[in-house]
Amino acid sequence: MSDTAAGVSIGVEALMALRYEARSLPLGRSRPVNNTLIGRHRSHVRGRGLDFEELRQYRIGDDIRQMDWKVSNRTRKPHVRVYAEERERPVLLAVDQRLSMFFGSRRAMKSVAAAELAALVGWQTLQNQDRIGGVVFNDSESREWRPRRSQSHWLQFLQQLSDFNQRLCDMQQADGNVLNNTLKRLLNLAGHDTLIYLITDLEGIDETSERLLTQLQQHNDVILGWVFDPMERQLPRRGKLAVSDGEYQVEVDTENNRLHRDFEQLFEARQQGAQQLMRLSNLPVLSISTATPVVQQWRALFGAASGQAGQAS
Repeated sequence: MSDTAAGVSIGVEALMALRYEARSLPLGRSRPVNNTLIGRHRSHVRGRGLDFEELRQYRIGDDIRQMDWKVSNRTRKPHVRVYAEERERPVLLAVDQRLSMFFGSRRAMKSVAAAELAALVGWQTLQNQDRIGGVVFNDSESREWRPRRSQSHWLQFLQQLSDFNQRLCDMQQADGNVLNNTLKRLLNLAGHDTLIYLITDLEGIDETSERLLTQLQQHNDVILGWVFDPMERQLPRRGKLAVSDGEYQVEVDTENNRLHRDFEQLFEARQQGAQQLMRLSNLPVLSISTATPVVQQWRALFGAASGQAGQAS
């Protein structure tokens, strides 16, 4: 499929073109996240970490909060611990391209919106001279890329992401544990103070997922990019509609009350899953809708040129 297939799929050319959009976007780091779909919970990302540089005697003007009281007591002279900001921070992306993501009622499929968000984060990371890598996964396989500060390496990642995206039409649902398996792979990929973006619709999230995310957060920052479609929230009542996966087409009666309940319960379960993750682990959540270009939502979430943070529509 081509990039112009009405948001059904996305090619590597379109993902590469987002490089120019990323240049004008505000940085999505070290900023509070407050999203109406998840609730009035605010979380922060730590930003770049600090490396211990030296232990020395206290000087006038030093931050007393960096005082090393054990050394000071032992030597009977005040000593402080001096830290230097890390010069780089690796970023890992986990991009969901499972069949549950192959759905969209407005601008694009969830799988396309997820790929666009990943591309924007990756281009920003390279512009910031940090290393970028990650995992792309679907229902039956995954591909892992270790973080590197290399544009050619990043283009290979985008090509793989596009390949996974365009193969969704032919995929069949398989491994129900693929999300948790991906989180386990992230534990092996992430070292210390890595910024991790988990971009998914939360299909299949469970207690094991929460435990693995908690482990990831012990030494890293994790941001959840929760991708959803407005129709998952509330199915419109428009009589009988044709629904297609790009190859097959079925007719759905949108006046059916049971169908409405099933749709609303599924969305509510995923929303509650995101809310629980935030409560248990203080996990920042970016809610990304398929109805609006991801670039516009990024600006609304992190603030336009004025630097004012907003909320996603």
